[in-house]
Amino acid sequence: MCEDQSIYWVYILVCENNNYYTGYTNNLIKRYKDHVSGKGKCKYTRSFKPIYLAQSWVFTEKKEAMKAEHLIKSLTRQQKTALIYSPLLINNHLT
Repeated sequence: MCEDQSIYWVYILVCENNNYYTGYTNNLIKRYKDHVSGKGKCKYTRSFKPIYLAQSWVFTEKKEAMKAEHLIKSLTRQQKTALIYSPLLINNHLT
């Protein structure tokens, strides 16, 4: 990968209310810190702080990361849990 090529992360957080939060970013560490501190645009994690990062995936195209985020958000809790424990299942959903 070239230095100027961006990568995009899609991630699932477990929040203090035991719900999942899914998002995407090009800087996972900064975004996670923003969620924990309550900074940024995410109202949900300001109300329900993340406890930990449950899973993440890397994409080289923003469009693909956004597609994966949208897909994950449409899944049931049971399906999200399955993705957390078996992250390669994301490939089954994206094809």
